[in-house]
Amino acid sequence: MRKAYIYVVLTAILFGTMEVACKVAGNHLDPFQLTFLRFAIGGLILLPFAIAEIRQNNVRLDLKDFAMLAFVGTLGVPVSMVFFQLGIMYSNAATASVLISINPLFTMIFAHFFANERLNRYKFIVLLLGLVGLIFMIKPWNMQEGNTVIGMVYMMLAAIFFGAYTVAGKVSVQKMGIMAQTSISFILGSLILLIIILVTGKPVLEGAVEHLPLVLYAGIFVTGIGYFCYFKAIKASDASTGSLAFFIKPAIAPVMAVIFLHETILWNMYVGIACIIIASYMNIRFQRKEKDFEDTLEETLEEKSEEHFEDQRNRKDI
Repeated sequence: MRKAYIYVVLTAILFGTMEVACKVAGNHLDPFQLTFLRFAIGGLILLPFAIAEIRQNNVRLDLKDFAMLAFVGTLGVPVSMVFFQLGIMYSNAATASVLISINPLFTMIFAHFFANERLNRYKFIVLLLGLVGLIFMIKPWNMQEGNTVIGMVYMMLAAIFFGAYTVAGKVSVQKMGIMAQTSISFILGSLILLIIILVTGKPVLEGAVEHLPLVLYAGIFVTGIGYFCYFKAIKASDASTGSLAFFIKPAIAPVMAVIFLHETILWNMYVGIACIIIASYMNIRFQRKEKDFEDTLEETLEEKSEEHFEDQRNRKDI
């Protein structure tokens, strides 16, 4: 668990710098271009570990699997993460960093309709608290300088589609593993985004060399190593423990924005951050309790099955 928590902290720190790095890099590069570069680099960094995971699980991927991964990758890269980059450019990094952290709330909604994971009273409380935090972060009655309506819309769309990406990827994750699913979907999503860039005449590498440190940091550290640490945290413990990184991120990212971009955190942001952190914590606690209940139920059923088998065998002996 100590190893898992080290990975959680590393993930939170790297993800906590995401909005600052993407905002600075986005001042020099096209949003589509930057998104393509960072997810292509990140996907390729994860690829060797993905191949090892596929071999370990003895999985054979067919055309249907790649089509599903392309669909998942499209939701994640050309849709969600392009909206994310656009949102960062039209809002403060501190606000953007917290708004994207509400994507697990949308995951719960999509899972209710498409993954047979019913919303219960506990989940409704989490959603309501997250919604309150969202309202305070945006503060629509008097929006903070640096935030714009279009920026808020982009960030909301990014969070919504990332929630859809998470739910859509659950089938492929079960078959091949989380590292493989993420790496391949990132690469395929980047290739689809590259086609969009070429068709629309947007730059691919123009200006990237001049700002190579920013591109490499966003691709290698934030996207590649960030997700790698996240997956290692999950493998060293469980998904609930790994999710702690997203619980910590809303507290780290605004501080990074203050230090590196000299942004200001107002009272409404403290309220919004507090609500979203509490909602994230409640969501993680609920996931852990739900998993413990399922494990206990599974163990009970196994014990009863063994007892039944033993009873049947004793009767035959008699």
